Amino acid sequence: MAKRATRIAASKNEPVVTLYPDQGWSPLGEDDQHREQSYVRKVRPQSDNQRRLLKAIGDGNLTVALGPAGTGKTYLAISAAVEAFEEGRVARIMLSRPAVEAGESLGFLPGDLQEKMAPYLRPLYDALSDRLGGKRLRALLADGSIEIAPIAYMRGRTLNNAFIVIDEAQNCTYGQIKMLLTRLGWHSTMVLTGDPDQSDLLPGMSGLADIAARLSELPDVSVVTLDEKDIVRHPLVASMLTVL
Repeated sequence: MAKRATRIAASKNEPVVTLYPDQGWSPLGEDDQHREQSYVRKVRPQSDNQRRLLKAIGDGNLTVALGPAGTGKTYLAISAAVEAFEEGRVARIMLSRPAVEAGESLGFLPGDLQEKMAPYLRPLYDALSDRLGGKRLRALLADGSIEIAPIAYMRGRTLNNAFIVIDEAQNCTYGQIKMLLTRLGWHSTMVLTGDPDQSDLLPGMSGLADIAARLSELPDVSVVTLDEKDIVRHPLVASMLTVL
């Protein structure tokens, strides 16, 4: 039937439309090409807490950013990382995120490590692509200037001369976060982001709130808390979070 429809369309000089095209998905695939002309060089904070966050990142070596979804924690952290890299203040960018599913299991994922992690790391690719453009991002990933790694592969490393962003830290246990914090090396900056109220772990397993409370007592560590007023997504997001 498909061949017959194709012949009929060709005889009438009509375009043939494939209902289910075979499209291979990639975290930096063709759907990101439109970003090439629109990526942003500078990011301006939209609220006082966002300004506090950017200042804390610029002034210190370790910052913890806490707040609900949509407050720009990850985007501002990655923007600061890209700016530091572009200005030559760090030699590489390291991004890490726990591979925890939000309430559902995807089962076995085929492919190598990068392909298995791609769905979990898509938000980081999006933010990097917005700041660097797809072509430059692919080049920096290829030469190792930007590395995106799962939490499990961070143990034993010392990250010198790097900007490290640990995203979705509410899905890390106390031990995992402690391990990540002790990776910080010389001439490096680390930003830990997360929302303690949206953990996908079992109750009591997330270590983010406890870690943040302990670190807030140290003078050289900044713990910045954002709230509903800092949400930059649709206004309904802030309204819903007040009742959910």
